[in-house]
Amino acid sequence: MKTFEETQSFNQWWIWVVLIASACFPVYGMIQQVILGNPIGDRPLSNVGMILLMLFTTALLLFFFILKLQTKIDERGIQVRFFPLIKKDIKWSQITTTEVIDYGFVGGWGIRYFTKYGTVYNIKGKMGLLITLKGGKQFVIGTQRPEELKSFLKQR
Repeated sequence: MKTFEETQSFNQWWIWVVLIASACFPVYGMIQQVILGNPIGDRPLSNVGMILLMLFTTALLLFFFILKLQTKIDERGIQVRFFPLIKKDIKWSQITTTEVIDYGFVGGWGIRYFTKYGTVYNIKGKMGLLITLKGGKQFVIGTQRPEELKSFLKQR
């Protein structure tokens, strides 16, 4: 059996516009208040608070930068990594069915719990691999290559 591999990341331009725009205020605040000594507003945040705010927004930017959804399907089973949060290895013997589906919009991207398909791991779009395990538990792994994934699964 060949291998199907897909790696997705948050590369939507509008997400980065929002994230970078939200980081601009803390950077401006750091420059004005901490470096130049010009307090921001009538009741300025403390310098420590400004530094912590900048560290938080920087950490958020880095988190979205490193966040990746990796799928690998081979003769052993299906491996999904939502780096750095989730790591699942499912053997074929644990799986009842797999099906590429249009799961629609499930309230956002990332990890979505309590959907009608169980947990959904996605980065963008609305297509994914629905996996049903023995015992009935289900979850979905988002894909940007649904036709290629369907073709791959038919060969299995």
